[in-house]
Amino acid sequence: MRDAVTTLIKTYDDTGRYLDQNALNSIKSYFSSGLDRIKAAAVISANASEIVQEAGAKLFEQVPELIRPGGNAYTTRRYAACLRDMDYYLRYGSYALVAGNGNVLDERVLTGLRETYNSLSVPIGPTVVGIQIMKEIVKAKVEAAGITSTSVVDEPFDYMCRELSEVSL
Repeated sequence: MRDAVTTLIKTYDDTGRYLDQNALNSIKSYFSSGLDRIKAAAVISANASEIVQEAGAKLFEQVPELIRPGGNAYTTRRYAACLRDMDYYLRYGSYALVAGNGNVLDERVLTGLRETYNSLSVPIGPTVVGIQIMKEIVKAKVEAAGITSTSVVDEPFDYMCRELSEVSL
């Protein structure tokens, strides 16, 4: 897993370039948002179970066919698996938030996920909706904790949604 700085340096090293003003500005931004990212991750960690439960309830309210007979969250086992997966997205989203880089999401969550979900007939659309709901819940909790720059929360959740949404099922 790499953070924003090591990823940037690797990119410049691979091309044999010195760090330019864009690179230095990117590093400056990473460090200036660092405290907000760490505080946001602490809020997520302290409220993870509540965030997942609330997001699950809202998801099933918005997409009730998931919990009806034949739906992908019908039966206790499937319902629990759905919440477990939401917890994975939240946890790895918090890692990416601290790192300031989506690399961990690619390595640990997104690579192979589409194929796995396709083989199990799990729809990607509701997964994306669930991730978006979690993002909004996290942002509200982060804001309530007094963190003024909630935009740092957007990056990992938007990245997961964008990467999952790019596949046409």
